[in-house]
Amino acid sequence: MAHRGIYPKGVARRDEILDRALELVGSKGYSNVSLRDIAERVGVRPAALLHYFDSKEELFTEILRRRDERDEISPSAASVPASREAYLQILRHNAEVPGIIALYSRLAVDAADPDHPAHSYFVARHEMLRQTANAFADGHDGVPLGMPLPIDVTTRIVVAVTDGLQLQWLIDPDVDMAATIDALLDVLVPSLRAPSPPEPPRHVGDD
Repeated sequence: MAHRGIYPKGVARRDEILDRALELVGSKGYSNVSLRDIAERVGVRPAALLHYFDSKEELFTEILRRRDERDEISPSAASVPASREAYLQILRHNAEVPGIIALYSRLAVDAADPDHPAHSYFVARHEMLRQTANAFADGHDGVPLGMPLPIDVTTRIVVAVTDGLQLQWLIDPDVDMAATIDALLDVLVPSLRAPSPPEPPRHVGDD
């Protein structure tokens, strides 16, 4: 796409559109948000949105990119255990924005079409997750992570299970996505299990 609105004012307006759209989709749901709803929230005509995005599909893809920018985990800014907790925290937050999960799940299916605007987003996202996982593994203070599977395989499993859990959660909100992934990581990356709390000291006569 040839981006329009490249001047600072246009960039600011585009960012505002994405921020407002992200809020709307998160609270009302993907299926319940129209271009008119987003335009009204921003204070423009619906046709004005197409000055910044070629189609509704592209706009909704960019909403996911904006969500990722906010949730980004940087391998240079966190240790492996901290990044694990950050990932789990994102899953906990996702449970508060079902509309975003519905949008992600819908576009993940549509993106199988190479011509869909979301196709390149999902290809790039999976590659980013793979590279980030490799960076975490390489930067773990020189200590092997002791994973039973190669890092690429581990990453694909975690992403696949996360995506599948999100679908399950949309159907059954009682599914605890973060707890399930936490348990999975204990199996796939056993060296990063949270240490068990020390037992209290025993004194004579305790038995």
